Amino acid sequence: MRALIFLLALFLRPSTPPPAQSPIRFHDVASEVGITKVPYTSPEMRYLLETMGGGIGLFDCDGDGKLDIVTVNGSSIEHYLHGGDPMITLYRQDANLHFTDVTQAAGLTTKGWGMGLAIGDFNNDGLPDIYVAGYGHNVLYQNMGGCKFKDVTQQAGVAGGGFSVGAAWGDYDRDGNLDLFVSRYVNSDIHNLPQPGAKALSYRGLPIEVPISEGQSDLLFHNRGDGTFEEVGVKAGVSNPDKRLGMGVTWGDYDGDGWPDLFVANDQGPNFLYHNLHNGTFEEDAMLLGVALSQDGHPMGNMAGDFGDYDRDGKFDLVVTRYGYQPMTLYHNQGDEGFVDTTWNVNIHQLNYSPVRWGSGFADFDNDGWPDIFVATGNVSPLVDTLPDELKYREPIQLYRNIDGSSFKEMADISGLNDGPLQSRRGTAFGDINNDGNVDVVVYNEGAPPSVFLNETKNSNHSVLFQLIGTKSNRAAIGARMTVATAKMTQIDEVHGGGSYLSSNDARLHFGLGQDAVMKTVEIQWPSGQKEVLDNVAADAIYTVVEGKGIVKTTPFTRP
Repeated sequence: MRALIFLLALFLRPSTPPPAQSPIRFHDVASEVGITKVPYTSPEMRYLLETMGGGIGLFDCDGDGKLDIVTVNGSSIEHYLHGGDPMITLYRQDANLHFTDVTQAAGLTTKGWGMGLAIGDFNNDGLPDIYVAGYGHNVLYQNMGGCKFKDVTQQAGVAGGGFSVGAAWGDYDRDGNLDLFVSRYVNSDIHNLPQPGAKALSYRGLPIEVPISEGQSDLLFHNRGDGTFEEVGVKAGVSNPDKRLGMGVTWGDYDGDGWPDLFVANDQGPNFLYHNLHNGTFEEDAMLLGVALSQDGHPMGNMAGDFGDYDRDGKFDLVVTRYGYQPMTLYHNQGDEGFVDTTWNVNIHQLNYSPVRWGSGFADFDNDGWPDIFVATGNVSPLVDTLPDELKYREPIQLYRNIDGSSFKEMADISGLNDGPLQSRRGTAFGDINNDGNVDVVVYNEGAPPSVFLNETKNSNHSVLFQLIGTKSNRAAIGARMTVATAKMTQIDEVHGGGSYLSSNDARLHFGLGQDAVMKTVEIQWPSGQKEVLDNVAADAIYTVVEGKGIVKTTPFTRP
């Protein structure tokens, strides 16, 4: 009888639930694929120059169809006063998922203090060029072919100067030549930094500089089409005469009129949303449209923004990251009524814990047709770890999975993004590194090698990548909008030349298609104004589309 009772109890005992399974799965493969160099970071990290961190980018430097990785390098006060450090590092993907540091061989040797970068083909020769924003001077590297670059900053007239941080390419006048916007931060003099005891060098009793000085004007370089640029920020109405503290920048046609608009995240002040007036000038409408301040009308410590249509209603919404203790905000685009803060409605708020958030962006990581949100976090200096109640220097990544366009679920831990040591992270870039149809992520880490998060998600969903090449439009097709319709869903996206926090994504447009294996229509609105429609396009491939010629190349995904 006892044996029977024991067996019955064992049978009826509640079973231990199986471990939760994530619909999205990442693995940091940086050390395995050769990404091991630590971007130079000052060990003290007391001054703003030392704490800002930098950007990262994904692009194909040599046209071999494989994405390469470029990351910004910082410096230190002492190093900079003696010439600085090489401003970027380039890793070429020389085999499937193996990278080699080719910085010196590529000619990327200009020294200084790097902050942000933007990738774009400024001379329409079919080769992606690199613009580096930094303290003191900026650099334009022209791609000479074969992953070799030449510093053409002086002859092009884009040195900038001051405390440049964010940069993004966009053809704002639609003349077929890429223009360049550069945001600038505080008015900082490296020869006259605040000394211990000064108000500027004190954060909760720690010797960390806080941005209390005035900002600097922003810059807009108009491309003349002959390899040179003219600075037209004042004339175009985007110079920031109030000298707010510019951070991340991104172009995006938020109103769907075919002309690129410009969003600028400003630290400790209202953001800018410049509406393109189609005549070479802009109108600043952030306050009118509802994206300048927090929901309760306060200026915030804004870091960066990204456009994406998270609910598939055909309009670009906006996500904005902010400093610690301040909510990241998702603004829903209501068309003529502007934007509304929908953060609480879609469940991406955090009541008790808001870390310092930097790089962020929309990407469909599980190919279900709903864009998810990735967020890099980390405080400004390791000195904050001496305060028991302060946000930590190294913080967990956040990943908000889009459930159905009306709600998100945070699942970074279960997806594997925080399996390794925590880092203090800054810029992020998204792209399909191994051409398998899944979006991967690379992240800039302070004082550590970049992270390369390979997307190992496995499901039966379909996806597609489009590489667009302009003819009448700028060759990189920056600003081109795609509308992809299947039997069950319609999605939009645009090619961008910079975004997130001081970073650049893969220029190829990715769409998750769920269970739909065929796209009924693919519509491309080119920056030139030309519209092109493709019918019955199969999923699970990389398509190269040339303006006016349709699909010229099809490459199947390299799925295991």
